Amino acid sequence: MQSFRLLGIGFACAVLAACDEKVEVTPPQQQVRVIAASQALYQPRAEITGEVKARVQTELSFRVSGRVLERRVDVGSHVHAGDVLAKLNDTEQQADVSVARAALDSAKAVTTQKTLALERAKSLVQSQAIARQVFDAAQQELLSAQAALEAAEAALATAQDALSYTEVRADADGIITARSIEVGQVVSAAQSVFTLAHDGQRDAVFDVFEAFFLNGRPSADIEVAPLADRASELHAKIREVSPVIDTRTGTIRIKAALPDNAEWPLGTTVVGSIQASPQSGIVLPYNAIASDRGDPAVWLVDPEKHNVTLRRISVDRYRKSDFVVAGGIAPNDLIVTEGGKFLREGQAVAWEGK
Repeated sequence: MQSFRLLGIGFACAVLAACDEKVEVTPPQQQVRVIAASQALYQPRAEITGEVKARVQTELSFRVSGRVLERRVDVGSHVHAGDVLAKLNDTEQQADVSVARAALDSAKAVTTQKTLALERAKSLVQSQAIARQVFDAAQQELLSAQAALEAAEAALATAQDALSYTEVRADADGIITARSIEVGQVVSAAQSVFTLAHDGQRDAVFDVFEAFFLNGRPSADIEVAPLADRASELHAKIREVSPVIDTRTGTIRIKAALPDNAEWPLGTTVVGSIQASPQSGIVLPYNAIASDRGDPAVWLVDPEKHNVTLRRISVDRYRKSDFVVAGGIAPNDLIVTEGGKFLREGQAVAWEGK
């Protein structure tokens, strides 16, 4: 009796197991939206900061060394061409001018005397009151006096030039943007003492990291706006790209010509939106990106098996509303853009989209 009971229980278990196998249900297909990967042209864009500078600016310096006696301007001062900006102690140069002027006066007096002497000798030699040799000597002395007069005039001009070198004058109308001297300071010849930004056209100057130029020169168009007022954006043209890299910062200097209606003061901090040269790549929207253990990935649809595979990708750059894929997928691959949050490897899917 016990054996029949055990046999019945075993038979019942077998029947139940068979029923379980028959009722196993295939999971339904996950509905997703896809996009076909395709090559597209894109232009990397970057925002860079810079400042407004004068198109032309010069470094002003003394042409002789000495002690600063007077400084008449400061940073921010507007000056006109020919204005005296600073002076050195010119006692020595004034003395040299006085000596040269005295020598010139003496040379003039001697020349006048020799001229009169020649006139007398000329009248006397005509009346044969003196020998011809006396006249020739008087003529030679006048020529020597005239040569000495010319030398004295040149010496005075040189002394006056040396005196003028003790002053720094503005070479154009503009604004002083930097200074490096104080009254009483000893400066050397050719040492920069003022930076003068000339009135006129203005540039927006940016220092851009060299990596932005790896694929070629950027486009000539750039949008520029003050950092404090981004709504006042203006269109500018890049007029100069430095041919060398600043080895200290690893940057390349770009100068963009601002339009005449950009009335931004010198030194204004500006933001520029710049585009690199066009490049080719696979551009996907941000809702297509997934993660595979922390690495960027996408869900790839197999159109034959009707299931998905998580595929790791390498991203060339992340942009404002999309990203550019550098590797991991190929053109025409079907990439899930919606419905990928609840997918698992090998899951069956039904899709819509291109």
